[in-house]
Amino acid sequence: MTGPQIIVLATPVFLALIALEFAVGLARGRNTYRLGDALASIGLGVMSQVTGVFGRLLRVGIYAAVFEHVALFELSASSPWVWVFALVFYDFCYYWYHRAGHRVAVLWAAHAVHHQSEDYNLSTALRQTSSGFLFGWIFYLPMAVAGVPPVVFAVVALIDLLYQYWVHTQQVGRLGWFDRWFCAPSNHRVHHAVNDRYLDRNYGGILIVWDRLFGTFEPEDEHEPCVYGTRSPLRSHDPLWANLQVYRDLVLDSWHARSWADKLRVWLKPPGWRPADVAARFPKPAFELARVQRWDPAITPAAAWAAAGMFLVVLAATSSFLWHAHRMSGAEQAAGAAAIVGVLWLIGWFTRGRSDTPTEAAALPQH
Repeated sequence: MTGPQIIVLATPVFLALIALEFAVGLARGRNTYRLGDALASIGLGVMSQVTGVFGRLLRVGIYAAVFEHVALFELSASSPWVWVFALVFYDFCYYWYHRAGHRVAVLWAAHAVHHQSEDYNLSTALRQTSSGFLFGWIFYLPMAVAGVPPVVFAVVALIDLLYQYWVHTQQVGRLGWFDRWFCAPSNHRVHHAVNDRYLDRNYGGILIVWDRLFGTFEPEDEHEPCVYGTRSPLRSHDPLWANLQVYRDLVLDSWHARSWADKLRVWLKPPGWRPADVAARFPKPAFELARVQRWDPAITPAAAWAAAGMFLVVLAATSSFLWHAHRMSGAEQAAGAAAIVGVLWLIGWFTRGRSDTPTEAAALPQH
């Protein structure tokens, strides 16, 4: 069974848990969902899986080639200890990939998609980039060199990804000793926050001990609620724009920079860094937490029903596409992916609200 097929089988579980979290939030008087944002987040996850059919060939192909020609050892996939070792090794590599994704602008351009939602719930977990395959594979090559077989790599990568789903919730509080060792909801809420004390913290995928070891851990403080999103807000439900926004900003800053060195630094410096001459000619307002406002467009009932209907159609189409993709020709895959992305764009158009819709102040969540 392929990775995309496993995701298809897991999708009903994802949606059932979203429904449960929504019900719990309503019962507690702490609903964390808005229709437009949730559809956008899940839609970006759909788009990531659909486009991943093409990027996966690059990532798996390079890993397999390195394993075949460069591996120092050849570990046995029949040994349970190899699987345990591989999972911990993968999580260690993921920590550094995730950390780099927040500290290197071109990597942030891909990872920012996951952080753009100003809500924090299980649908946020599904909000994934469609361009991570461009550079992400580099961070896992040490596993190939160490002799982890490609099939083991693929399975532990899926385990690490699936684990991280449940930590995207505001309905689970502190978990005592578990929080000290593992990535848990409290730890990961901090990671998604834009507050100064929380920014760029808690990168661990399964284990939070990496953050404790390498100085990037920050506990959640009940006296400072997390404010979610990015410091350069997206303010759109367009899945294409969500994936291109940060790249566009980097291209413009690189183009406007007078120094050739700065044209390169724009891509390699931490997110938010800009050459002095570019910042002077094209200033951007400084981030102030106190002035953060949540983008909350009003969606008409007709638009909401239309978006929900199209969303059900696109879920069914995506499930069929991912299940049969490995048997499709390249042209069939491209046509299917384009059709699905087109409907996702249309859903974003229906939930965009009116251009004159006022925003409301960010509601600080209560944990």
